[in-house]
Amino acid sequence: MNLILRAHRGRVFPLAFLLSLSLAFAQLVHAHSEPTSFLDFHSETEQLEVVLTASTTDLAHDLPTIEPSMLLNPATLQAQQNALAAIALSRLRIFAGNQPLSGQLLNAEAVPDRQDLRLTFAFPWSAAPETLRVEAQLFPYDSRHKTFANFYRGDHLERQEVLEGTRTTIEFHQGAYQGIWAVVRQFLYEGVHHIFIGPDHILFIIGLLLLGGTVARLLKIVTAFTVAHSITLALATFGLVNPSPRLIEPLIALSIVFVGVHALLGRRTGDTRILFAFGFGLVHGFGFASVLREMALPRQALGWSLFSFNAGVEVGQICIVAVVAPLLALVRNRNAAAGERTVTALAYAVVTAGGFWFFQRLFG
Repeated sequence: MNLILRAHRGRVFPLAFLLSLSLAFAQLVHAHSEPTSFLDFHSETEQLEVVLTASTTDLAHDLPTIEPSMLLNPATLQAQQNALAAIALSRLRIFAGNQPLSGQLLNAEAVPDRQDLRLTFAFPWSAAPETLRVEAQLFPYDSRHKTFANFYRGDHLERQEVLEGTRTTIEFHQGAYQGIWAVVRQFLYEGVHHIFIGPDHILFIIGLLLLGGTVARLLKIVTAFTVAHSITLALATFGLVNPSPRLIEPLIALSIVFVGVHALLGRRTGDTRILFAFGFGLVHGFGFASVLREMALPRQALGWSLFSFNAGVEVGQICIVAVVAPLLALVRNRNAAAGERTVTALAYAVVTAGGFWFFQRLFG
């Protein structure tokens, strides 16, 4: 028995690794909805107005007797608004130069369609300072949480920064222009990050690779997907086409089911991956766009923001292809039968995950 195990160890490990990887993605059903909040800073003559928008789930975390959905009720929100404000202000410190500012709640309102609350604060000052320093860790119990800090002058977004992890401090020089390189770097990172926290997009790419093929063939398939999602990402970002997420998210899940089924039947039905990679790429582009819409792209560098985010998505996809395609080829080359079993197991895992997401998003 030991001799048999040693003889097959080389084939068993890649199969077990790939199957475990796919099934792990299937468990991450909420990973695509990354926890985010938004701080909008508006400089006025007599005060700094700060608007915090966050989910009821996050804001109810420190109110032990309150369920998140209860905060959408106007009466409950009014009763809890002072407690919510106290919690938020205890985790948000703002300095005008070196002078700390004191904030007070102006308004609290529900955003029911997004399950969010919007809290508006005023931080009075004697004169608008040249430099603002913000120290914030609004939801320290969730290491994944990101807070997008948007600095406005009038209606113009001058700068956007991200508070996450150990990065809890921002300095903002009013009137300073956010350089193109800073925009590119930020949104390139966001694109890569979005791919790696989006198991549905990852499984779709893996599903496209299951039937294998030459390097040229795989590049054509991935390029078709890239071209398609770039088109709809641009259309949605510029507000030309904006289908509802209630339609797009189930369709993304359905596309995962489709690629899994095609991997099971592809050798009998023919390889049409380029065509449906392009078709479903159009759908996935709207999914990427929903993330960009929440980031309040800087208007003075909208084109660069869009390009950089899309490039980041591409870098993430290339990383997936660079890891998965060689592993599948290795299994096939060492043992054709083991390769077929690997593809079959992964295809079933892809179909299962996609089917679960489809029903969850359709009826959830």
